[in-house]
Parts: sequence; C-alpha cells; structure tokens
Amino acid sequence: MLWHALATCTAGNRRTLALVLDGRLFDWEQVLTLSGETGAGLKGATVDGLLQVWPQVERPIARLAAAASELVAASRLPPIEPGPALHAPFAPARIFAAASNYHEHAREMGTQLAARSESSPYVFLKAETSVADPGAPVIRPPGVERLDWEVELGAVIGTGGRRIPVDRALEHVAGYVVFNDVTSRDLTRRTDYPFSHDWFRGKSFDTFGPMGPWFVPRACIADPQALRLTLEVNGERMQDGSSGEMIFSVAEQIAYLAEIVTLKPGDLIATGTPTGVGMGRGVFLKPGDVMRAAIEGIGAIENRVVEG
Repeated sequence: MLWHALATCTAGNRRTLALVLDGRLFDWEQVLTLSGETGAGLKGATVDGLLQVWPQVERPIARLAAAASELVAASRLPPIEPGPALHAPFAPARIFAAASNYHEHAREMGTQLAARSESSPYVFLKAETSVADPGAPVIRPPGVERLDWEVELGAVIGTGGRRIPVDRALEHVAGYVVFNDVTSRDLTRRTDYPFSHDWFRGKSFDTFGPMGPWFVPRACIADPQALRLTLEVNGERMQDGSSGEMIFSVAEQIAYLAEIVTLKPGDLIATGTPTGVGMGRGVFLKPGDVMRAAIEGIGAIENRVVEG
C-alpha cells in the first residue's frame, strides 16, 4: 500500500482538503481533475465527511493516491506552495481516552494496577472542544502550575458498531493521528469530593488536545502495535516508547468501549501514553516551551505553550 494521508489546511485564503504524499500536500480537487477519479463522495470532500462513509471511499482514496503519485513523478502535479497552514484533520465526534495503559507510565505516576487478567481498560471522556491544530499554541490556564504532556496514538473510528469482537475490532478503524493529551496535573486530583481523581477537569481545557498533523488511513499502518512514539520539549527527548508496550491493545480498547456504547464514525480513541511525562520527572511546561509529539508512520505535531 502506497503511504498517503489526508490533511485539512488553509492554502491562500481557502480552507481545503489536501492529499499528502511523502510529506508534501497536494490540492484535492486538482488531484481529482488530473487523475480522472470520479468516485462518489470525493468531490468537495472533507475528512469529516469522508469518515462518515469510510467503507465506501477507502479504496477509491487509495487509488487516487496511487494515481497522484504517478502524476507527481511525471511532473504534472505540483504541491501546494507555499506550505499551507495545517488544521486538525477532522473534528472528533467524541474523544475516549485510556488512562494508565502503559505499565511504566503507571509506575512513574505511582499508580498501583491490578493484574491484567483481573482488569479491563480504564477509559474517560475528554472534551472534543479541547482539540487544537497541529501548530497552534497550547494555552496554560490561569493558576495552573503543573502542565504536562502525553504523546498518544489516536485511533479514528470509520465504521461504527456495538459489541465488536476483538478479532474484528481493527476493521472498524479508519485511520490514525498523533494526539497530545495535555494535562493539568494540578486539577486531576481533588479533595473536595470523596473521589480522588478528575481527569475530565484536568484534561478538557480548550487547546489541551493538539492533533494531527494529518489523518493516515489504516491500510498505511501495517501494525498499530509496532509504532514508536516520542515527545520532545525544547528539543530534549522526554518520551520514547512503543505502542507495543500498551497493556490493552487498540483492538481490545475498541472491543471494551463497544460493550458500553455504540461507536460512531469520527470517534477518536486516545490509546494511552508511554513513560516520560513531566509528572514523573518533576518537570512541567511553562510559557514559551515547545512540545514536539511524533509517531512513526504518521508524522509530528509541534505546539508552543502560551499563558492564558
């Protein structure tokens, strides 16, 4: 499968869909015109719209990418110049986030986990309004002192369903994105209620979910459990792990969620973060710091922290 991705960007003064090949962006409508691809639902498309009909458009998009690659090789398809501004590739319907899904991360946070055989994924909801563009600033709210990072593999649902078996779960994935589950550690612990943790409050502020840089179809990722995840702050490597270290795989998380809710196209599952977060180091983000979150086979997003 030829690697390709779908990006949402602003080129000139126009917000548009772009096809990504080898890190370069190509105007979607121009690709359609030059390739002669007439698949239903492709003209005037957005990533959000394509996700709603993903089973019908997945193969036509792959054919389009192959045709575009030939056009590029023949110098008939120029990239968008100058480099366009990237936006979050789509607007998630819901964001389901896995807590403590890597043993080493749980250990650095001081979390005592039950044996895997005696447990199931722990998932919370993060506000979909937390999503930020891949190059947008992350705003540190007033009073927050312990702002932290978490690079995560984001799995995007393309085929909805309920009671999905583990061995069929990845068939419901449309593709993947890089997700940074920015967290206020100050606000994830509470003493005013008999419940010690409040992940929704600590993780749902606007801009606390940088996502991108683009959407990579599932067929372009051979194994979602064999991807390297890294995060740097001001050029210093903080996180360096593998999705193979997850306690519960992407497929297992999907199956677990589908026992509770009906998954919908456009749902995003943030599948957990490896060790190396600021909380474990006693180091936290401050205004001016730049985070670079990257995942092998997908890409990287870079976000600067600013004062709110």
